[in-house]
Amino acid sequence: MSEEKVELINAKPVFKPSLWVWAAIVLVLMAMFVHGLITNPNYRWDVVWEYLFDSRILMGVGWTLLLTLGAMIIGITLAVTTAIMRMGTNPILRAVAWGYIWLFRGTPVYTQLVFWGLLPVLYPRLSLGIPFGPEFFVFTTQDVINAGVAATLGLGLNEGAYLSEIIRTGFNSVDKGQTEAATALGMKPGQVLRRIIIPQAMRVIVPPTGNETISMLKTTSLVTAVPFTLELTFVTNAIGSQTFLPVPLLMVAMIYYLIITSILMVGQTQLEKYYGRGFDDDQDASTKKSKFGSRQQMIAASGTVKDQINLDVTP
Repeated sequence: MSEEKVELINAKPVFKPSLWVWAAIVLVLMAMFVHGLITNPNYRWDVVWEYLFDSRILMGVGWTLLLTLGAMIIGITLAVTTAIMRMGTNPILRAVAWGYIWLFRGTPVYTQLVFWGLLPVLYPRLSLGIPFGPEFFVFTTQDVINAGVAATLGLGLNEGAYLSEIIRTGFNSVDKGQTEAATALGMKPGQVLRRIIIPQAMRVIVPPTGNETISMLKTTSLVTAVPFTLELTFVTNAIGSQTFLPVPLLMVAMIYYLIITSILMVGQTQLEKYYGRGFDDDQDASTKKSKFGSRQQMIAASGTVKDQINLDVTP
């Protein structure tokens, strides 16, 4: 039996006319949409460009970003704390964490913001002291919790309840054996959390947290319930009411939201790649290995079939 080289077949994908048909349909619909968007005079693009870089609009964008950043910092801090409390063995701390999540997940964020706006009415003065005893510090609520602080606290407390479940899921995704091994090596619980659990859990935590950040950017439009009057949506609505041109000003807000959201999506993608490096490398290696194995099996099978054919035709 002579050994002969087996050449792999260079297979080409099957031509699918339906793909081109769907591509043509999508292109036509997109062209129709863009044409209507540009040529419709009711959008008043001249007004859009006039107010796109208005100082009031730019200030609204800045305050929107500050609200988003402040709320996410508060939310992440509370989420990590409550996730650790729920994973602990102390029943009191677990009950406190569960009650916080139950309250702030069970009520609409708009309702919570309304209550934060009414806080100076409900509690005109706040004090720090012994219950039913002397008061050490007394201050007026309106002086400490203004509209900006109330909006940030309201958004942050609500976000913390949702992020807590995300972070707890990420912590639980890490194999328990690694925690036990780290503890056996003499690492303290704080070191295990910082060096073992959190770095591995970030691969699971980052994608939904990025989505929550993008959602928070748009949720800031609800702070009118406080009311906070410097946010982007409120500013554009106010200018639109003054000029009797609400649609162009809404387009201005939409453009800025799309720009900021696109930047956040790019950052989220980079973070996902960073924290998924080891996992992605393992997947690529296993994929290459499976492809390599399939190729070798194909060659072996082809050689076996050809040898069988040669044996059959040999007199």
